[in-house]
Amino acid sequence: MSRPAVPFALPPWLAHALRAQRGPVPWSAVVRGALSAGPLLLVAVLLDRTSIGVVAAIAAMLAGINDRPGSRRASVRRLGVPALAGAGGLLVGTYAGDHVGAVVLTLLLTCVGLLAGGISAIGPVASGAGTQVLVASAIGAGMPLPEEGWQRALAYLAGAGWLITLRLALPTPGATVGDFRFDGERAAVAAVYDAIADLLEAAGTDQSTARRAALTAALDHAQDALAGPRLRRYASSGVERRLHAQYAAALPLAEAATALAWAGEAVTGRAAEGPRRLAAAVRENTHTGPLPAPHRSAPALRALDDALLQAADAFDQGRGSDLHTRRRTAGSPFRLVFGVGGREYGLRVALCFGASAAIAQALHHAQWYGEHEHWYWLPATAVFLVKPDLGPLASRVLNRAAGTVLGAVVFAGFAAVLPRPEGLIALVAVSGALIPVATRHFAAQTAVVTVLVLALVMVGGEPVASWSRIGETLLACAIVLVVGHLPMPGQRGGRVRARLTAAGGAAQAYLAHVLRESRTLPDPDTRAARWTLRREAYRTLAEARTAIAHAAAELPALARHSEGADEIVDTLERLVDATTACAVHLDDSGRLSARDREQLDELLGELEKGRERTGLRLPDLPLAV
Repeated sequence: MSRPAVPFALPPWLAHALRAQRGPVPWSAVVRGALSAGPLLLVAVLLDRTSIGVVAAIAAMLAGINDRPGSRRASVRRLGVPALAGAGGLLVGTYAGDHVGAVVLTLLLTCVGLLAGGISAIGPVASGAGTQVLVASAIGAGMPLPEEGWQRALAYLAGAGWLITLRLALPTPGATVGDFRFDGERAAVAAVYDAIADLLEAAGTDQSTARRAALTAALDHAQDALAGPRLRRYASSGVERRLHAQYAAALPLAEAATALAWAGEAVTGRAAEGPRRLAAAVRENTHTGPLPAPHRSAPALRALDDALLQAADAFDQGRGSDLHTRRRTAGSPFRLVFGVGGREYGLRVALCFGASAAIAQALHHAQWYGEHEHWYWLPATAVFLVKPDLGPLASRVLNRAAGTVLGAVVFAGFAAVLPRPEGLIALVAVSGALIPVATRHFAAQTAVVTVLVLALVMVGGEPVASWSRIGETLLACAIVLVVGHLPMPGQRGGRVRARLTAAGGAAQAYLAHVLRESRTLPDPDTRAARWTLRREAYRTLAEARTAIAHAAAELPALARHSEGADEIVDTLERLVDATTACAVHLDDSGRLSARDREQLDELLGELEKGRERTGLRLPDLPLAV
């Protein structure tokens, strides 16, 4: 009797390394990439200030890596804050490299790594700032340039500022509806209504969990797109106020859709037609027209109908509304930096950055590099390898090594046939255009960046360095692999634990608020607070889910430290879903049913058992409702 074939499955660390993101080509970012580093370098060469052009092009390249879809206002913070940090790092690195010896310089770079690593735990923008501080400080200390430190810093800011200017000024191709300055916000809000419709269509199927996660991602993206930096506290234009109102109108719809998905019963296609029409109205900047009402046969369906009516009114009125973002205290960033996740993050970055700088200095003074000086490549490469938010360690190392080899080989071929410097400048421009597409896979991004950097180095007057670049990358991979598996003070998996703690605290605050509502008469203010807490709960759960997925794709020696965390976050997600359904029922009847309380008690008990089994610490949640 033949045995059934066992399907072959790649280990998680290898499967993650081969996985690539999908989606349409971001043509806007491609155009901006083509117009950033290459033209800046061309202008500098024509003005006989090539070294300044190289620095500006590096800044534009790093800003291009952070140039992601979203609103123009949000892009100012996403690109500008890391650029300011990078200019500061370049300034510090330049003066340190000119005035201190190798030992003091290594200690200084290690301290910079400790600070930048801890700050990276705050969030994506802070992580981008930490990356640019480290890369720029290494470049400033090691790149031989004739300019003073302040001149390099100004050139760096000019390079990043040029890309920010392009981001703000260029219209999105095909965006012909309304004010093009808000096309990113408009697309983000429309995507929320489409995600609500998708969730309603998936209610009662095994796709509902994935669709609810997609709705969370859409709401997070829209919230970030609308909450960019502004001179005034509130939206100042009619277009922006209308978009704020349209976003706020989606929150009760999302709540009702989540409650329907939690009930596990299929709904008619008519229920999804209303959100689809609202999405089209946002996208085309038109009025909603008549919206089909769903059958009001259940509390969640009645809530959906009421939310559709409120949305139609909000679309017509177009009045600005709160984005329901949770206000942070001044001490929140400090708690993240000095918490368990920030400490572990900072120590690893400091060790990798410091060790790579020390080894690079030793090889440099031993003249292993030959005639050209580029010892800064080794610590700069280690920066991108040690950043936990860029993916699992094994995946980063494999992709970085493969991408560097590919990029170096491709560049060696181009360098042999292209005229100099015009051919290399064209290669920089093409590479800049490819970066937004290559960011879908770390190996592809590494290959494109390698070609761009080698072209910049050659335009700056250094000889071909493709093969030494490969050697330094492999050495950086070895350093990061060793340091990444070293034991650290305290518990391992600090980043996962920190994210789980934040998610547990947000779930606790949301549940406690809904339970308080069950004992009082709800009013608009309490509902607004409830939506804010619900948004915070789902956002922190999504962040925890991402951190757990990265940890699970590490090599077994690291992955075992986060075992059981996925079970905890699964239970927390179901608890928040159940709390949302209870909130909808509370609005409908004014009280929680026995079934609602039974489900909450069951999930709380399951969560407590999971905590005891895994040893993961979470904020105290009520053991009974």
